[in-house]
Amino acid sequence: MRQIIITIISIFTLMTGVNAQAYLLDKVVAKVGSEFVLLSDIEDQYAYAKSQDPSLGDDIKCTILDNIVAQKMIVYQAKLDSVEVSDAEVNSQLDFRFDNILRQMNGDEEFFKEYYGASILEMKERYREDQKQQILAERMQSQLINSVRVTPQEVQDFYDQIPADSLPYLDSEVELGEITVKPQVNEEEKLKAKTQLEELRASIMSGEQTFEAMAIKFSMDQGSGARGGDLGFAKRGSYVPEFEATVYGLEKDEVSEVIETEFGYHIIKMLERRGNSIRAKHILIKPKLTDADFQNAKDLLDSVKNLIKIDSLTFEKAVKRYSFEKAESYNNNGRMKNRNTGNTFFQTDQLDPDVYLEIIDLNVGELSNIIEYKDYSGETMFRIVKLQNMTRPHKANLAQDYDKIKRFAKESKKAEYFQSWVTEKKAVTFVKIMDDSFKNCTQLEGYKL
Repeated sequence: MRQIIITIISIFTLMTGVNAQAYLLDKVVAKVGSEFVLLSDIEDQYAYAKSQDPSLGDDIKCTILDNIVAQKMIVYQAKLDSVEVSDAEVNSQLDFRFDNILRQMNGDEEFFKEYYGASILEMKERYREDQKQQILAERMQSQLINSVRVTPQEVQDFYDQIPADSLPYLDSEVELGEITVKPQVNEEEKLKAKTQLEELRASIMSGEQTFEAMAIKFSMDQGSGARGGDLGFAKRGSYVPEFEATVYGLEKDEVSEVIETEFGYHIIKMLERRGNSIRAKHILIKPKLTDADFQNAKDLLDSVKNLIKIDSLTFEKAVKRYSFEKAESYNNNGRMKNRNTGNTFFQTDQLDPDVYLEIIDLNVGELSNIIEYKDYSGETMFRIVKLQNMTRPHKANLAQDYDKIKRFAKESKKAEYFQSWVTEKKAVTFVKIMDDSFKNCTQLEGYKL
């Protein structure tokens, strides 16, 4: 069965994937209910597809038209069903997407205008209707399939229809819990870092040195430091609370006093404010962790491990009492999440080698030795890991893999339900091809032409 592409290609993918396209004299290629398909819609997507695979020929345009017609049909049905999208939602999505693009350009609006041939405001207006239609289509689809549920019998039926020789052979999987500790900088090193930054600030305020030169030479934020401390434009909510409270209280060209955040000590210079967005520079000095700080963290974990082993403390309570609160596992009773799958199961080849070597010989319920690792920001951390569950390599079966099979059964039912809805609507949705070069597209069979 020919499937409708459910995930709609965003026009903003085209924007970041290829350079700005010269606009053609546009014309209407097709009408879908009350919605129109423009030649530029097809040409934009064709240009992007061609940039990804130069071997593609013009015949792919029929497939692109089919996908756009399907999207327009969903939008048309959403409007018939009075699905609403507010201007605030559209503005929020446009702001988010264009802010990301601008951030990649270091907040340089002149470069943005040169690259796209239009200002940010002009680009937002140009893509406003596309963004609204994308939200409408996504909301319509979501409303249709979010109500889909599967019963235990449907899970059983889904499993039974899989030929025995087609059942996947699943690798060994483990569920892990962790208690993580972040080494704490001692007060002496904190004072050294703060004092150094105060001296840098004094030399800047006296005119002896420039903020930019000091940022390039001393800032430990390597990204902004290389640009003289420039952070580019950012909206309210982009920074940690202490930094944001300070930066939004500064006047143009004012330099803040030394402030402390979780990243270290900063001084900030306000450059420009545009509505709710600001552009600032900063210099970051991080206090140095000593060998004693690392040893204190390991000693703490060692004590916690011993308390758990002698049943003086449960693993879950130890997580809440001692684990680093910003660790992803903290609010999940210590359970580690597999970012590839979104669940808590790991195939052994998905584990960090250091974790794998520590847990491979453990029995379920046992704790690992202390493991050193780097967090997402590159900071040194320590953890102990508990082997909470483990399966051996096996063929997929309901007894061991019910949750997985249920998830597959539900996704299959969603796809079938949506495909059925699309087929039903295709038969009653009027589509008129208004360009002779597309009238022989066989992909459009099934619509009411």
